Order: sequence, then C-alpha cells, then structure tokens
Amino acid sequence: MSFTAAGAQDIQDRTIKFGHLNNPDHPVSLGTKRFAELVSAKSGGKLKVQEFPSSQLGNELQQQSALQGGVQEMSAPATTSLAGIVKEFGLIDFPFAVSSYAQADALLDGPFGQALLARLPEKGLVSLGYWDLGFRNVTNSKRPITKAEDLDGLKLRVIPNPVFLETFKAFKANPVPMPFAELYGALEAKAVDGQENPFAVILSNKFFEVNKFVSATQHVYAANILLVSKKFWDRLSPVEQKILHDAANEARSYQRQVSRAAAQKAVAELQAKGMQYNEVSPAEQARMGAIAKPVTERFAASYDPAIVKLYQAELAKGKP
Repeated sequence: MSFTAAGAQDIQDRTIKFGHLNNPDHPVSLGTKRFAELVSAKSGGKLKVQEFPSSQLGNELQQQSALQGGVQEMSAPATTSLAGIVKEFGLIDFPFAVSSYAQADALLDGPFGQALLARLPEKGLVSLGYWDLGFRNVTNSKRPITKAEDLDGLKLRVIPNPVFLETFKAFKANPVPMPFAELYGALEAKAVDGQENPFAVILSNKFFEVNKFVSATQHVYAANILLVSKKFWDRLSPVEQKILHDAANEARSYQRQVSRAAAQKAVAELQAKGMQYNEVSPAEQARMGAIAKPVTERFAASYDPAIVKLYQAELAKGKP
C-alpha cells in the first residue's frame, strides 16, 4: 500500500528499537519481523523497526521501564509482566479460565482486553494489541503431570507474578520466581525441577535437554502484548500513529496463525527429541480449576470490580 504525497510530510525518518525475550526462531520474533516489513512499506521506508530479540535489551521489567522512560520505543512482553503496574492484567492469568483460541481472541480483542489497554497510557505505555503466546504447559525432570497431586513438592520456576505463585502453591508445588533468561541454567543445575511455558517456547529454548517430561496441562492461555513508549508515541504525527496501528493489526493475524501452527508442530518435535508427552483429561483440568478457584477469587476481590464484571461477562459469552 503506497502512502500519499500529502501524508509523506507527516512521516519523519525514525528508528524504532523493538525488544523482546524470545529467540529469532520464535513466533513472537516472526511477528516482529512481519510488523517491521509492514511499517516500512506503509511509511515509504521512513519508519524503521529494529528488532532486538533474546533479552538483548534486558528482561521484561527492565524493558518496561526503558519504555516508560522513553529510551526504548517498543517491546512485546507477556501480558503477565504488566500485573505489577496494572494489577487487573492478572485476570488474563487466571488458571483454567480459557479453553480455546477463539475464546481467547474474543476475550482480548473485545471490550475486556480493550479496557485493560486503556489503563496503560497513565503508566507511560501505549498498546497496539495482543499477540499469541499460547497455552502454558508444565515440564519437569521427575514425573508426568496427569493430575493435581503430581505437582506436589515439585520445584517449578514460574513467572515472577503473584497469580502464578499462588496458583502453584494451591497445587502444593514449590514455585520459584526467576527471570526467564536464568531458567535454562537453573534446570541444568537442578536448582529447579521444572517450569511452565507454551510448547514453542519449550522447544525454542531447548528445555528438552534438561527436562524429560512435558505435560499438556494448558493451565493458562498466555498472550504477548505489543507495547510502545508513550513518550515516543506522543511525538508521532497522527499519520505515523495510524501506520503503527494498521501494521500491528495486520501483523497480529499473521503472528497468531504462525504461533498456533508452531505450537502444534512443537509437540511432535519435543517427542522426537526424547521428551515423554502426556495430556491431561478435561475432567482433571476442571478439577484443577476448582482447586485454584479460591486463589483467583481472592485476587479478583482486590481488583477493580467493573473490570472483573466485564471479564466474567465476556468469558461467559465465549463458553462453548
């Protein structure tokens, strides 16, 4: 799509530093590359997105404060990392709430997801929407997880986030919060028994080398969020802002598609690498959800009631 001469004077030469935690072969990186191509095409090459994958610009929270301070333009962390500044993002991490991709997309792209995004500008961030990270699953070096009791006593690295910590405590696991970049070393040194992440992340980071068992617990649907520094955003012309919005929307459907295809493929590849894979029955997932319910109810009680109500209404709509 060419831009008009009238719009051209509203587009300046800019370099956008875009950082994320994932490796260059991961779907988040593929989405970033597609976004960069679209931004370049729509701006006549004036807006350049420069990708910094693999935690090169720091961990989630370091990149978040770099965006808030205006020294980095964009990032694509898991939504989980935002719970520290807008606690209602914790609702996305409620375990066993979302059971399908269609339900996840409707929840995040609809009024609930948008209500969360509206809370970000006052924290120095602007969001261009949600990308797919996938359902999170447990790997460990001890045993297959087929039921809640199998988590008892396992030392699991979890995202440094209160909902995850309390959820795994409810299953009597021993959750250990630690930055993602330190995880492989901790698994290798047996400092932790296991971890939980989407299949594509497990494969991309070679956790099959240090964990034998992968269990499709699908305990949380995880999304990445496209973030822009508000300091940077406010300097853009309306034309430039529209280019970034449009490119993000187009890149989103592509990124979700490649991410979901990668998750399916990753299961077979993990098994080929020697991991022992098992599924968790729907009945057991429902039972695990019931065990975690007191935890989520406790968190929900401390959140903005209007957003909690919206979350529950949207979730009910998407139930099969």
